[in-house]
Amino acid sequence: MTTPIDISEQAGVRYLHFGSSWVQGAMRIARPWNLELEYTREMMASLLLRNEARWPRKILLIGLGAASLTKFLYRYRPDAHLTIVEIEPAVVAAARHFFKLPEDDKRIHMIIGCGAEYILGTNKRFDLILVDGFNEHAHPGQLNSLPFYQACRSRLTDQGIMAVNLLGLCKGVLGGFAHILDAFDDRALMFPSCESGNTIAFAAEGDPVSITLDELKENALAFKEETGLNLLPTLTRLAQAKTCPNNTLSL
Repeated sequence: MTTPIDISEQAGVRYLHFGSSWVQGAMRIARPWNLELEYTREMMASLLLRNEARWPRKILLIGLGAASLTKFLYRYRPDAHLTIVEIEPAVVAAARHFFKLPEDDKRIHMIIGCGAEYILGTNKRFDLILVDGFNEHAHPGQLNSLPFYQACRSRLTDQGIMAVNLLGLCKGVLGGFAHILDAFDDRALMFPSCESGNTIAFAAEGDPVSITLDELKENALAFKEETGLNLLPTLTRLAQAKTCPNNTLSL
């Protein structure tokens, strides 16, 4: 990365930038564990899709940003081990200095490197893979390719879920989702786009996911009670999009 990493603050929110006004991460200073950006909240809808106790135990995050997802999972999934792959060392330094990234070598394994190269080279398996990696031009590069998504599928457990932040023009989003559909044999679903333009896609490996929207709402209510994160608006938008036949989310 040749552009500088910048930090800005406005109205009690601290932002991470990669040498431009484009926001790469955010933290409300008074509530550093909360998820400030809408798309990060929607990525956590993945936690509603499996009802197994203590799931997920092994989590891979590709792209660190302001460490929002890392901090949320660290706090609310205390049994989970987190592996984070971040290509830019300065992002890790900024997350620690400005965004309260926890220092815990027992639960957080930080790898400086390319997420695509890591997933293609590792033999580890994960219950949950979160993909949120972009350069200063908001381009995901190899992270939005068929070989990458195929490799992600091969690294998921029998309870595996992948969530991907698809960002960009319509062609880019739909093209990326087409790769996900191909890699996961159509076991994927794209949620309605956020106001910010981010679109979150979910895909599953192993045991099927079949959960009614009413059951999802029950899970969301329990999740809100547990974490304070309200995913009911996300589920309302999903229902309005009518992309779940028979009001059932199936992956």
